[in-house]
Amino acid sequence: MKKIAVPITTDNIIVDHFGQSKLYEIYIFSENKEILDVQLLESNQGSGCKSNIANVLAEAGVTALLSGHMGNKAKHRFNTAGINVIRGCKGDSADTVLSFMGNEIVDKDYACLKHKPKHRNSQNHICNH
Repeated sequence: MKKIAVPITTDNIIVDHFGQSKLYEIYIFSENKEILDVQLLESNQGSGCKSNIANVLAEAGVTALLSGHMGNKAKHRFNTAGINVIRGCKGDSADTVLSFMGNEIVDKDYACLKHKPKHRNSQNHICNH
């Protein structure tokens, strides 16, 4: 069994920046790559590298996270928890997960380079795309 998590909006679109997500879909696949279940997880403690979401997802058995942009610190935290991070994902979560399971998606190494305190808009946030 394989479990893949995706940070999403309420419309099931992958969140552009991981640190802004409070909802996660967890896709559960059989050994034959068939979807067995999709669960919704709401992060009670927020998101980003300062939350405990990496450990929560790891404890749930998640082994991969498909994300939009994510800083290296957050990526390291997921990797340390045993979760492989694939950055640069966008669009509908279900379509992206199925593409990933078909080996059509690889990490694009989209990392956030700098965060200024209380970055709430693009003026305080710099990403490497």
